[in-house]
Amino acid sequence: MAMREVVCAGAFVRIYDPGADEPEAWYINDHTIVRDTDGRWHLFGITHQEPPDPFNEIEFAHATADELLGPWTKQPPALRVDPDYGETHIWAPFVVTADGRYYMFYAGGGEDRTAAAINLATSTDMFHWERRCSGPLFRDGYDARDPMVARVGDQWVMYYCATSDPAGGNHVVAYRTSTDLEHWGDRHIAYTDPTVGTEAGNTESPFVVQVDGWWYLFIGPRPDYVGTDVFRSDNPFCFRIGNKVGHIASHAAELVHDDIRWWITAAGWGQGGVYLAPLTFPHHRDSAAAKAVPR
Repeated sequence: MAMREVVCAGAFVRIYDPGADEPEAWYINDHTIVRDTDGRWHLFGITHQEPPDPFNEIEFAHATADELLGPWTKQPPALRVDPDYGETHIWAPFVVTADGRYYMFYAGGGEDRTAAAINLATSTDMFHWERRCSGPLFRDGYDARDPMVARVGDQWVMYYCATSDPAGGNHVVAYRTSTDLEHWGDRHIAYTDPTVGTEAGNTESPFVVQVDGWWYLFIGPRPDYVGTDVFRSDNPFCFRIGNKVGHIASHAAELVHDDIRWWITAAGWGQGGVYLAPLTFPHHRDSAAAKAVPR
């Protein structure tokens, strides 16, 4: 039996339109919002002119703002595809800060979609990025993509979407662990969906966060393009379809915390930019005592 839905979002407002000063409409798809050490916000994301052309998405949008709700200022692209590095496109950047550096994880594709590359670029200022000299962090399939990195205990965990077998199968949220953000262990599975296929599936854009001892997994599109489901667990490495606790009208949802509250984003093809809404978690844990994993 599914849990009652306890995670919900308020009204979405548009905070950034990449086509505002362009002669044609542009979109932002999978993206990330992160704050630098000076307190300035940065938005990075897949971008392209409308209509959608995912295998020709070759640069990452970059915008900055002093306040999360804007106004946002368009910056030159943060990164462009590098065919000499083996990239056929660049998708779904995610940025974390550690030891005075910024780490951008992203999907670089490749000719073999059963062994797609997850790549890393680093920066000291979030404006100039350099790829890891030794090549991709690892390869996986089918179309392994949408990396998201969280701190769990004394290690880093990268969640990403793939399929149960690199050639296809159940859509899954896979994960790997690291102590240094550059060397990643073997693949494990955090969530398996009953749906099967190869490319676009319903475990995209995974985002995992811990709130009040519970771990929450956000994935989509479910069941339609503009839809994200939320699952809850006492274990950051095991989520089950019966533990759904929310549904939010958002595509490519990302979570942002501004030191006061949680926010959730929305974007995607034909959506006209990036949107933001306040996100509400339950104030108290229910009677099913969850065992929190140390942060």
